[in-house]
Amino acid sequence: MAKVVEKDAFLKACRRERAGYTPVWLMRQAGRYMKEYMAIREKHSFLEMCRNPEIAAEVTLQPIKAFDLDAAIIFADILLPLDGMGINLEFAKNEGPVISNPVRTRKDIDAVRVINPEEHVPYLLQAIRLVKSELNGKVPLIGFSGAPFTLASYIIEGEGSKNYINTKKLMYSDPEGWKALMEKISDVIIVYLEAQIEAGVDAVQLFDSWVGCLGPDDYKNYAMPYSKKIIETVRKKGVPFINFSTNTGTYLETIAGTGGDVVGVDWKVRLDEAWKTIGYDRAIQGNLDPVVLFGPVSEIRKRVKEILDMAGGRPGHIFNLGHGIILGTPVDNVRAVIDSVHELSAK
Repeated sequence: MAKVVEKDAFLKACRRERAGYTPVWLMRQAGRYMKEYMAIREKHSFLEMCRNPEIAAEVTLQPIKAFDLDAAIIFADILLPLDGMGINLEFAKNEGPVISNPVRTRKDIDAVRVINPEEHVPYLLQAIRLVKSELNGKVPLIGFSGAPFTLASYIIEGEGSKNYINTKKLMYSDPEGWKALMEKISDVIIVYLEAQIEAGVDAVQLFDSWVGCLGPDDYKNYAMPYSKKIIETVRKKGVPFINFSTNTGTYLETIAGTGGDVVGVDWKVRLDEAWKTIGYDRAIQGNLDPVVLFGPVSEIRKRVKEILDMAGGRPGHIFNLGHGIILGTPVDNVRAVIDSVHELSAK
């Protein structure tokens, strides 16, 4: 039997306050694994869905209606600010995002603009307002952005990458150009997140999905200062800030030093060791391997219990996957994760 959702369990955990159970939401919970999503996707491109406030709101709410989740996350993409920055973004069929004018030179960097959210992403802000109205306080709404390094990598590479050669080449060969680009991107992210907060989101998350390609020293020198500035600035708005990165388990102490009320961790580090490393004065989010959801329910429940046991009932744990839900994940297994978290953590 699923636990009745407490409307403030997620925000309590962000503040390290005790709730009646461990709250759970899932990265990419509004997405392609749901038939309701695919029915819309058959009629619209991904960017059309993002840029239509009514559709984005509907997709955001689909998993909230289907599962007993403790938070919604606005349906969007980390690359939505790019058009306003003067960067041409398309989503090629079966190939993901493609940028036709990647930033590689100082001239390219100089041409990058800082966005005005009301002018360049009005559809996102309207979608947030629609979702907030529809939720009517049932659960909190999370807004988000890509982190500076991850956005810079997309902008420089022009598409996904395995080795980030162009990104690191710019970083190492033109440190002043790198700094100028990262400062612009940071300014974009600050106004982007602040606009989402003004529109009504209750918490924000910074996704640094690609920063794990950096070693600890390069992270400190080339990525950390910019993420830290964003977190320190946006936190003044008074909503919880989740700092999430992947493949950074070997320097989690440094990640924690970047800031955030909550540190999100992937599945490549044990949750108990991660929490000890980042410090118990910080909330933690994570960290089930998304591929576990392709296994039997008995294994899902076992893995959920292991993570909850590692958290030890300490207030401040938000259950999540170590990254987003994968295409093809069985819907019943998503439900099994959510219900197991609630059932096994109920006080």
